[in-house]
Amino acid sequence: MWRSEQPFLNRDDAGRKLGAALAKTLGKRDDLIVLGLPRGGVPVAWHVAQALGAPLDVFIVRKLGVPGHEELAMGAIASGGVRVMNRDVLDYMPISQRMIDSVAESEQRELQRREREYRGARPPLDVRGKTVVIVDDGLATGSTMRAAVRALRKMEPRTVIVAVPVAAASTCEELGNDPEVDDIVCLRTPEPFQAVGLWYEDFRQTTDDEVHDLLAPG
Repeated sequence: MWRSEQPFLNRDDAGRKLGAALAKTLGKRDDLIVLGLPRGGVPVAWHVAQALGAPLDVFIVRKLGVPGHEELAMGAIASGGVRVMNRDVLDYMPISQRMIDSVAESEQRELQRREREYRGARPPLDVRGKTVVIVDDGLATGSTMRAAVRALRKMEPRTVIVAVPVAAASTCEELGNDPEVDDIVCLRTPEPFQAVGLWYEDFRQTTDDEVHDLLAPG
């Protein structure tokens, strides 16, 4: 695993570097598909797909933020009714089941909106028997990525590869030991990590329109 303390310029820079690293190990194969986690993972995934000569699609996952501390993930949900909870956070900040369900219901509505917005008239995602490279712009707690992996496994891909430009070292290690993850590529695991956004010079929010444009055919 390559480690460096230098931040990426932006998501395009991160995507090009991640794509180059993956192309060396995966090459260009007919069974590959690249999935980006919106919003920020999609620009990174676009460059990965270009480097691999693979189709790009989107996989919708929503973080469940702690009420009053929304940046702290107590879990995540993904398409297909998957819910993954972060036990470390819940043990430290006990939250009632009613509150968890309330946050999950709100995020489910946003998940469904994004499905309509991003995928539009695209046919249902089909990853059966394929090698899936699932990409985000970084991993902090990893709750969102865990939800994505669990949901994808229900769709029977042959291989699931998690790929990110930057991650907390502990999260990268934990996901690498997850039996549902076949391989993981974390280009940079700086210490101390603190937050994904600190490792980008430009970490402005990716918009819905940008995601839609990146996913547009041609």
